[in-house]
Amino acid sequence: MTVFDNTFNAEGVVIVGAGLAGLFCALKLSPRPVTVLSPMPLGAGASSAWAQGGVAAAVGAGDSALAHARDTEMAGAGIVDHGAATSITAEGAARIADLAALGIPFDRDDFGNFILSREAAHSANRVVRVSGDRAGHAIMQTLIAKVRETPSIRVVEGITAVDLARADGRVVGVICRKLGDRFLEPVFIRARATVLAAGGLGGLYAVTTNPPSVRGHAMGMAARAGAVIADAEFVQFHPTAIACDTDPAPLATEALRGEGALLVNETGERFMLDVHPDAELAPRDIVARAGFRQLRAGHRVFLDTRAALGERILTAYPTVARSCERAGIDPVRDPIPVTPAAHYHMGGVKVDTDGRSSLPGLWVCGEASCTGLHGANRLASNSLLEAVVYGARIAEDISGLEPLSAPLPPFEGIAFDPVKAADAEALLRNLPAVRDMRTAMTAHVGLERDREGLREALRIIATLERTASGVTRAYLNMLTSATLVAASALLRTESRGGHFRTDHPVPDPAWERHTELTLPEALAIRAEAAGTA
Repeated sequence: MTVFDNTFNAEGVVIVGAGLAGLFCALKLSPRPVTVLSPMPLGAGASSAWAQGGVAAAVGAGDSALAHARDTEMAGAGIVDHGAATSITAEGAARIADLAALGIPFDRDDFGNFILSREAAHSANRVVRVSGDRAGHAIMQTLIAKVRETPSIRVVEGITAVDLARADGRVVGVICRKLGDRFLEPVFIRARATVLAAGGLGGLYAVTTNPPSVRGHAMGMAARAGAVIADAEFVQFHPTAIACDTDPAPLATEALRGEGALLVNETGERFMLDVHPDAELAPRDIVARAGFRQLRAGHRVFLDTRAALGERILTAYPTVARSCERAGIDPVRDPIPVTPAAHYHMGGVKVDTDGRSSLPGLWVCGEASCTGLHGANRLASNSLLEAVVYGARIAEDISGLEPLSAPLPPFEGIAFDPVKAADAEALLRNLPAVRDMRTAMTAHVGLERDREGLREALRIIATLERTASGVTRAYLNMLTSATLVAASALLRTESRGGHFRTDHPVPDPAWERHTELTLPEALAIRAEAAGTA
């Protein structure tokens, strides 16, 4: 064991992650002292900043929170928690008001009303947006400015949390790596309350819309600390990532289909008409699998915006237009080549209605959490809504706690070997083992799965972990999250929402429930698959 020379006190609350959920929580905690940890300059590595659609909330005339909850439950394929759906959608208008009060420049008409867009599986126009497809970027830039000017919030950039510190049965802070000139040195940050808001796991897959830093680190470190993980098998693939040679793949927002853009193959066939009554506006899992099957059959898939938008795409959706330009695509004259890509994780660390995990002292919000809102398939633009609702709930819960009468228990630390910064960078981007893991997850734990493929994925992950040497805990967190996804998918012997088993292609009423796993349980499943049990 190593006693940490680099030990800091977070003065009460530490928030791991600087996306929408983490920053909104920090602002809601003000004036209580908070330390926010970010591996990159604020906004640079957050999935929230990449969100194009906006925030779903029932704020339009004729809409209601109840209708929003009903759409959420329909999209979630039978396992959305009714209480979570009704309570979160009921808070939507208040949280939009919070964001507007902070200065978010939401799109409005000449009368000051929100301009609302419609996305797949919504029964009404209820997505509040900014400059068409720049909601995430605009929201994050505004929040970052507010955080910078709030005296009670201390931001520490260039530091990555890799372990949760525990003592006497509770989480007492985080172990981090601080990027130095030569080494990644371990740092222990003590805290009475730890909020994990460090994103999802889309980057575990070879084709993803997520930033390079979003590779299951949050769920992995929580699981290794003993947290219960729920619904890990439910990974959402966005049907319209732009097909080009970039990692991550740029996104063509679902709002384009909401405005009438069509999905076609190279022959011009509008294939979604034969798949679902809502065609291009069917739930994401159905659209993504339809595109995947077209590609598997040797076709190419395109998003055709020409008739619906024409030249207006250049001004109404500037992010998509710029991504097309960089890829050498002219969306005004040609359809946009697209492909499904890992986009969002409906599962994560199981939390209660206040954002508390199964580990005392640990709260979780944003994509790292599983609140029960998304069920088997997230309704479009509900992610940013969930992030601000739970960011506010966690802040309220922590603010209502009585200060601990006794000091935090001592923490002896974890043995660390120094790792060169260059090696860590190679690990996150180019290490062959990471590429092998991402390839295995895409091949065997992707849009379509079966028993033998999932067992093969678990065998590969076990081998990668067994043969790893000289790698960081970041890699171990990735392998842990990959194990949990594959093990949960192997357990669920049915198809539901984002989880599709070709050997069990229909829903099973016996599985109309959530999956809950701890890491030891997942490792036992992996060991059996790998023949090492």
